[in-house]
Amino acid sequence: MPTACLVITCAAIAAHAGIAVADLLKARFVLANSAEVGVPASWLPWLAALKAAGAGGLLLGLLGVPYIRVAAAVGLVLFYVGAMVFHVRSRVYRTIAFPGGYLGVSVAVLVCAVA
Repeated sequence: MPTACLVITCAAIAAHAGIAVADLLKARFVLANSAEVGVPASWLPWLAALKAAGAGGLLLGLLGVPYIRVAAAVGLVLFYVGAMVFHVRSRVYRTIAFPGGYLGVSVAVLVCAVA
């Protein structure tokens, strides 16, 4: 695996795991952003589980299970496309960079995983 892909994947694991923890802890910024885009607080544990599963899948990919890495990257891309849709649908553009950034990192990992 090229060094750039290793760095991107490690950064993605840290980012997705970090935001999953923030979701589980119901951080103030998570609650505010979720409410603004119409995501009920009751969804947060489920969304956190999906993010954590994605981070775990990327980690397993680094440890030698490449197909899990691809599946995790695809899942994270789809997850963050959905987040972008929620932002656009609710016309909340001031915080759209956050799911956009996570989407970008997820796409980069997916490109590395299939290359």
